[in-house]
Amino acid sequence: MKEKVQKAIEGLRQYLQADGGDIELVSVNEETGEVQVRLTGACHGCPMAQVTLKQGVETRLKEEVPEVKTVTAV
Repeated sequence: MKEKVQKAIEGLRQYLQADGGDIELVSVNEETGEVQVRLTGACHGCPMAQVTLKQGVETRLKEEVPEVKTVTAV
């Protein structure tokens, strides 16, 4: 599962990088389906980061890796 999540994140990075941000995978809990990521660059501290995380990153990861249940930023 971790490899699938990493591949999906790599596909998302270009969109975040276009706005001066980035994302990195911190951990994947295969038992609970929780994925932890770190938003960096312009995304770190951005007021819209939570929206990007839930409506962008989480939605995309759930589509590409159905085992993902939730995505949180650390």
